[in-house]
This record gives sequence, structure tokens and C-alpha cells, in this order.
Amino acid sequence: MLTVAQIGCGYWGPNLLRNLVAIDNYEVKYLVDNSADRRKFVNQLYPAIKVCDDLKIVLEDKSVDAVVIATPVATHFDIAMACLKAGKHILVEKPITRTVKELEVLEGIAKKNGLVVMVGHTFIYNAAVRYLKELIQSGELGDIRYIDSQRLNLGRVRNDVDALWNFAPHDVSIIQFLLNDPEPLSVTKTGMDYIQEGINDVVFMNIVYPNKIMANIHVSWLDPRKVRRMVVVGSKKMAVYDDISEYKIAIYDKGVDRLAVLGDNMDFDNPNVFKLSLRNGDLYLPKINFVEPLKVELSHFMDCIENKTECLTGIEHAKKVVSILESAS
Repeated sequence: MLTVAQIGCGYWGPNLLRNLVAIDNYEVKYLVDNSADRRKFVNQLYPAIKVCDDLKIVLEDKSVDAVVIATPVATHFDIAMACLKAGKHILVEKPITRTVKELEVLEGIAKKNGLVVMVGHTFIYNAAVRYLKELIQSGELGDIRYIDSQRLNLGRVRNDVDALWNFAPHDVSIIQFLLNDPEPLSVTKTGMDYIQEGINDVVFMNIVYPNKIMANIHVSWLDPRKVRRMVVVGSKKMAVYDDISEYKIAIYDKGVDRLAVLGDNMDFDNPNVFKLSLRNGDLYLPKINFVEPLKVELSHFMDCIENKTECLTGIEHAKKVVSILESAS
């Protein structure tokens, strides 16, 4: 059994707690939250879990192996550092920090104490995202040309982070995962604050990678539609990942082909003489076997601790994501 504590049970915390309780090899000993209402909520659902508002109790309890942190972003660094110094493995909700410098401090403490640091980039553990990665790796889509990602909704409007830091960690994390964590050549961003001064409600971010791969990310909490869609355009085929559709992945046999033109000398030797042909082939909707990504994520966290498995969303992956977001900011 792995004894864990969870810090925070606000918007996303109940989902984490539900999965922690459901996984047999986890024993959830503590839930820490400043809100009396949230502590009451947890106590009613899970009376066996000790609820409190003092992190110190968790830090001083040597039976606690790991801590799951689901608090506001501004608190992540201090809580994570305190847990690592107390010898606890940590899983921190995204984004783990607001700067690479802070992340490197956590990395140093974790390495010194032999501890796992994992970030809750949940979509990496989504079966549809993993299918899309296999599709890219297999070469079925051909050379990747560009990726267009949209994460839109009307609300929930935040006042502690802007739309970029609230939504884009998901999209950046997915894109980095699909492309095997490359170093971007450039990152640019355009955003605008309409509701609260200094907090962008809508952001367009563009990332250019080596090999002429471009990624565009559009995030907003001021959109009339709920959209969770990513389009991957390859030289052979194109794929759409739609997280709120019944069919999570759609593969389009579409593209633009170059056809050689017979030359004056009755040959096809001149590479500069060609015509373009639009290819509009079949649409394939593969069956994706869904397992709740949070359950997969938390099982992976345990595997990393107990079996020293390399963490898919560990420090190195988190550094790339935070670096891109920091560059855009």
C-alpha cells in the first residue's frame, strides 16, 4: 500500500480523490483544505480520511509516502518544495510552476532525496491521445506539417491565472508528447483582456518547431461553443482528435499530391514541372477503448514510485511545457 495525502479539494480535487480512493493500492490518509465546506464535503463522502487545514500534519507524518497537490497555481511551488524537503513524492496539478527556474529548484531537491516529481498533464494518459501518437510514429500520416488546437468554452472565468496558463498547458503538453518533446525554434503569442485588466480571456499562440512543423493554439473562456479539438495535418493523411465527440479520432485520407507532367522530351525527368491533384479519400473512425485518464495517471504515479519507471510527465516534460508558456508570457 502507498499512503498518500491530498492537498486541495476544489474544482479538480474531487476527481483526483475519487480515483485515489478507487485504486486498491492507495491508502488516502489525509485531505488538507483551508475551506471548512470542502473538508465537510470530503468527510461526508469518505469518513475514513482525516481532514484538516494544516499541511504540517502531513509533512511530519512519516507514514505518508506521497502527496497529491491540487491547489491554486500560485501555491504550487511552496507546497511542492515543502513536501519534497519532507521526503514525500509529489504529483502536482498543471502547471507545476510558473517559471523554469522554480521547476529546477524542485528538480534539485527531488534528485537529492531520490523522489518522484510528476505533473498532472492528464491528457498524456488519454487513450485517444496515445492512439494519435502511435498514428504519427507509424508514419501513416506522413511528415507532420502543422497542428491546430482549440480549447474553448464560455467560462469558467479565473482571476488567478489567464486563459493561457489555465488551458494551454493541456495543448502544449499534448503537442510536445506527440512530437517527442522537441525544442521549439520560436514561440509567439497574442492575447487580450476584456473582463479583468491584465488577465487575458483569449489567447492565440504559435509555436514553430524544426522540420517546418508549426503548431497553433487557440484558448478562450469567452467562446459560445465548448470545443476540445486538435487537427494534425500530415503529408499523407490528416487526423482530428475531438475530446467531446463520440468518435475521439477521425483519420482523413485527404491531401494534395504532386503529379509529374510529361515533358517535351517525352520524359518525367524535370522535377520542376508538375501539377497538383487534390486527394479526397476515405474517412476512418477507429474504436478507442476508453479508460479514465486520471486512473491511468495515478496508476503510473504509483509505478514510478514503486518500480522506478520513467515518468511520462516528469520534470523533463514539465520543463518543456513551462518553458513554452513562460516564453509566450
